[in-house]
Amino acid sequence: MSAILSVPNLSEGRDFGTIEKLRLAASASGSRLLDSSSDIDHNRSVFTIGGDPAPVVDAVAGLARAALVEIDMSYWSGSHPAVGAIDVAPFVWTGEHSRDECLEAAAEVAGTLADLGIPVFFYGEMATAPERRERSWFRRGGLDRLWQRMSSGDLVADLGPDLPHPTAGATLVTARPPLAAFNVEIEGGPEGIASTIAAEIRESGGGPSGLRAIGIDLSTGREQVSMNVEDPASLPLAEVVELVSDLSEELGGRAVEAELIGLIPASAMVDYPAEVPIRGFDPDHHLIENRLTELE
Repeated sequence: MSAILSVPNLSEGRDFGTIEKLRLAASASGSRLLDSSSDIDHNRSVFTIGGDPAPVVDAVAGLARAALVEIDMSYWSGSHPAVGAIDVAPFVWTGEHSRDECLEAAAEVAGTLADLGIPVFFYGEMATAPERRERSWFRRGGLDRLWQRMSSGDLVADLGPDLPHPTAGATLVTARPPLAAFNVEIEGGPEGIASTIAAEIRESGGGPSGLRAIGIDLSTGREQVSMNVEDPASLPLAEVVELVSDLSEELGGRAVEAELIGLIPASAMVDYPAEVPIRGFDPDHHLIENRLTELE
């Protein structure tokens, strides 16, 4: 049996008492909580859980039950788009040998979520139609719009009820290889510079394949290009930083600092430039290959 990872994203990044309860729930099985990150602007917490499939499934299911109690989406606000208390629940294989185990784990957790009254939408490799592959297709317009789409019958859940849960909304579930959740902060330039850059560099705007990006205003006065790099082995973070830095300078701003959410494969860091440091980056902690030794 091979170790797998799960990286559930929870829609709470501001109430530290609630975040601690969620952390405890994520740590309550025989799996390991390898990393956690919370962000006030995004109003989001991301947990990286690792171990054998059964305890990882138990941990994510326990986290979902805690989120159902602790998070009320009817009061939610944040810079990052979200449609649910446990907004995204991806299972990550650490090699092709664990791919099928991740698919099975994702399906099992999806069934648990549906039993809790939370509609589940499969995306990515588990999507049930081509247009459902992207998370943005479900998130467009936020939870209010999701309610409308489901109420009209325009959007039907893959599992679970016909409408969002009254407080927990819906959850997006998949199994996938490792990606890089990576943010670059910008100082200076015109208002909305991060959104302008994001629109140009993301795949749908003509940028590299597998690059997802949105622009966000931060409470620090900076703006942030918030990205997912779907295949960081083919598109290392050095190339992503170069794209953002070049456009920032063209628009009168400057890329000053980066942020990593969760863990990444070592290949993502090839030739990474020192000019835009990743805040708090520690290869012993943040590289998947180094952390897998803890799960053996």
